[in-house]
Amino acid sequence: MKNISYSRHRFPPHIIQHAIWLYARFTLSYRDVEDLLAERGLDISYETVRRWFLKFGEPIARNLRSNRPSPNDIWHLDEMVIFIRGKRHWLWRAVDSEGEVLDFLVQPRRNAKAALKLMRKLLKKQGFAPMQIVTDKLKSYHKALRILGMKAEHIDKKRANNRAENSHLPIRRRERKMQKFKSPGSAQRFLNIQSATYNSFYLQRHLINRSHLKQSRAKAFGVWENASAAA
Repeated sequence: MKNISYSRHRFPPHIIQHAIWLYARFTLSYRDVEDLLAERGLDISYETVRRWFLKFGEPIARNLRSNRPSPNDIWHLDEMVIFIRGKRHWLWRAVDSEGEVLDFLVQPRRNAKAALKLMRKLLKKQGFAPMQIVTDKLKSYHKALRILGMKAEHIDKKRANNRAENSHLPIRRRERKMQKFKSPGSAQRFLNIQSATYNSFYLQRHLINRSHLKQSRAKAFGVWENASAAA
């Protein structure tokens, strides 16, 4: 984990870190973040918040990922359609059985080539092969698994992949708030930061009591502070 240099910026690091956290953590626009900061007496334009997010968001995301424990070996893969400049694209995503976002890929096609690219990226990034892969009934997954020669159990039964489909909901909310993504590159860049933040603060509140929730939340804030620490 590397500390981040905030030198030559007028505002102190904790203000910059808070603005980035607000935008990455909640379904807010840059102007919403500007208003929230203004309520605290901080005169910061939405354009400044945007530049902070683009400059510091990716190194913070890298630090967050470096501190995450390894995911489990049950992977759920799914794809959702997104429109970029009026053209249909596909957001391929993978989560584990607990909802941890493993990886994602924006592609112009919904075919075996895209599925194969996602799986290769997953295997390289995670460093191990899963014991079980859950998908919808798209045949592209079957072809990609055959090409890779993977021995994992493949489940593609109806409603078996609800975990991945439900994980699309935060992305849909952000897509509406942002009035759609502007380019495949900007979508990939934003989701890289958003997913790392989501993983750190994702708590299954219905499964834990209040005291455990408070401990987990305090731990998440500690991880965020370490990931965005100034050099």
